[in-house]
Amino acid sequence: MDIFIKAATILDPQSKHHTKKRDILIENGTIKKIAATLKNPKKVKEVSLENLHVSQGWFDSSVSFGEPGFEERETIQNGLQTAAESGFAHVAVNANTQPVTDSKSNIKFLKSQAHNNAVSLYPIGALTVKSESKDLAELFDMQNEGAISFYDYKKPIANANLLKIALQYTQNFDGLVQSFPLDYSVAKNGMMNEGINSTKLGLKGIPAFSEELQITRDLYILEYTGGKLHIPTISTKKSVQLIKEAKKQGLDVTCSVSISNLTLTDDLLEDFDTHYKVLPPLRTKEDTKALLKGLKEGIIDGVTSDHDPIDVEHKKTEFDHAYFGSIGLESCFGALRTILDTENTVNALNNLKNRFGIPSETIKEGNKANLTFFNPDETWTFSETDIISTSKNSAFLNKKMKGKAYGIFANNKLVLKNNG
Repeated sequence: MDIFIKAATILDPQSKHHTKKRDILIENGTIKKIAATLKNPKKVKEVSLENLHVSQGWFDSSVSFGEPGFEERETIQNGLQTAAESGFAHVAVNANTQPVTDSKSNIKFLKSQAHNNAVSLYPIGALTVKSESKDLAELFDMQNEGAISFYDYKKPIANANLLKIALQYTQNFDGLVQSFPLDYSVAKNGMMNEGINSTKLGLKGIPAFSEELQITRDLYILEYTGGKLHIPTISTKKSVQLIKEAKKQGLDVTCSVSISNLTLTDDLLEDFDTHYKVLPPLRTKEDTKALLKGLKEGIIDGVTSDHDPIDVEHKKTEFDHAYFGSIGLESCFGALRTILDTENTVNALNNLKNRFGIPSETIKEGNKANLTFFNPDETWTFSETDIISTSKNSAFLNKKMKGKAYGIFANNKLVLKNNG
């Protein structure tokens, strides 16, 4: 596909055009020319948008779509459309499906469903068979088929020996293990952050130390075994400190934070609104400040939308019975821009690419075009009409946003909001 991008500010630290306003000509999916001004002699499709910025296509390291098994929450096709319109050119898709993505054939199915799409889908294989935390799944076979890491989504690895074996085994093929930071024996049946607000509301709490205990254990195991460990969606001040110390020691560990935990606090739960029932739970202002500082300092490696669609039946119910989870793709960029400048926002959405083996295409002539289009300065309020997902369970409804994604150009395909 050929397109002509008019007067776009390029944000790509690896490009010589970084922070400069340029015209970009793309022919057959490859960047043909970049210059201050270019002509469009062949009259190819022009992309000219208000305050247009382009960067390398963003990557989300934790996305759930439902299919197969929970298509009422989100299908793969609608999920990929949601990702594209939200500015994400690459998504890592969790194994929380039915059947669980725990075999080579499951990986193959996910990839086939996303074939020939603008968004590149990267499957995450379950770490254990059926994500039951008993026996390791077919890790080597799944990686050969295209799995980029191994993770039982939101399910802690209770058996320390299982994590030890996984970290030892995956070193044979450079596999990446993820371990959800929660000690379930401490957090059992908790609904929200344990603290003043949980006491006021009479809800069973999930203590901060249930996360920190698990992280401490996992880091000890990593120190013993070696290997590569990613800790998804940390949420507490102490967790940041633990990972900082581990990195100083030279351990091969990375971590992410979800946009919900980075920007929202447990004060929002006073009305028992199940939109705010997420895992890890929303914590305190002190925690969000520490997480933001950790992100700016590079201790936290990247931000994820942690997009987790839940059908209305399991969300619009009593708080105790509601499922954990919030959609996040559509609101991720706008929420992140309210607390970070544009360049750091884009970096936070791209920094985990290398860890997960996602190719980075610098914005330069001769390279394949893999781009996100956005306006970093538009202010708006996120409402239900902004939701593209099948499920509507967003923790960001009616929240003020700054910055809006226009869409992407990737895999030789253009997807723009309201433009198919």
